[in-house]
Amino acid sequence: MLPTEILDTSLLPPADRFACWYEIVSQEAAPTHVRCPHIENFTAVAKRVDLGSVRLAELHYPTLETIRSPRLVRRSQPDTYQLVLMTTGSSVAIQDRTESPLEPSSFTLLDNSRPFTGSHFSDGPVLAGSISLLISRRSLPLHPDRVRRLLATSIPSDTGMAALLAQFVQRLVTYPEQFAASDAPRLGMMALDLAAGALAQQLEVQGTLPVDVRERTLRAEIRAFIEKNLGDSELNPSSVAAAHHISLRTLHRLFEQEDRTVAGLIRQRRLDRCQRDLIDPRLAHQAIQRIAARWGFADKAHFSRLFKACYGMSPQEYRDQHRQP
Repeated sequence: MLPTEILDTSLLPPADRFACWYEIVSQEAAPTHVRCPHIENFTAVAKRVDLGSVRLAELHYPTLETIRSPRLVRRSQPDTYQLVLMTTGSSVAIQDRTESPLEPSSFTLLDNSRPFTGSHFSDGPVLAGSISLLISRRSLPLHPDRVRRLLATSIPSDTGMAALLAQFVQRLVTYPEQFAASDAPRLGMMALDLAAGALAQQLEVQGTLPVDVRERTLRAEIRAFIEKNLGDSELNPSSVAAAHHISLRTLHRLFEQEDRTVAGLIRQRRLDRCQRDLIDPRLAHQAIQRIAARWGFADKAHFSRLFKACYGMSPQEYRDQHRQP
């Protein structure tokens, strides 16, 4: 499991709740003044996932205001950015003479070495929620003057690299147990690359990123495209290359150091989806060939051979062995 810490203030005495929450949040990013009408009975949850080069924090909290004043900046100047994804509720971010309303599923960027204000509003009984990435300024391969243009702006996460980043961090904070602790450095590098790609795309300066970062983000984009299109029987290396406006040779070069070729990756991910559906009790009535066809295997015999080579038994044997009472 990834290194994870969780605080649920509802498990603490009411008098201790806000102080514990404030200590964790201040340590995670930077000290702020907090104004909240619910301090006497403060209900909030904090989950921190440490990826080494990047730290993730998933927070749920009532309506409140955070103020990082010039005085606090003078006392503590962490050399970090916060890239924050709103998940529930709404917010208004103010920094560097920029003010932006933030709706769920949008990012904003804050510089912890500068003053800022954030107003966060819960939606009735539902707590406001966010996922933040704490990133060292030195590790972000973009010039600070360019990055400054994005401070406190609203960055949509429904398209492009920002969408990949949002999906990635949401999975990590929701299911940290699906990964080994030894995966943390690699996942941290992936999060950093996706963050750099999302910010560069927003600034329209993707070409300024180092070559290795551009290649890693392109691989992440290709993997996401494959996942989204596994059910398309026409999905193959040629269609993947065409969709990303690169040559087939370039595509193969991008994956030559990976564990699998692009064709091997497509095949394995399709088999994984079939394996999952074969043991899903909700799909027990569906024919095996229908499941195979849904994930791009049009030929029954070909699918059976591939499945047996991967799992050591035929699809029917696998389903029978894993059938739930």
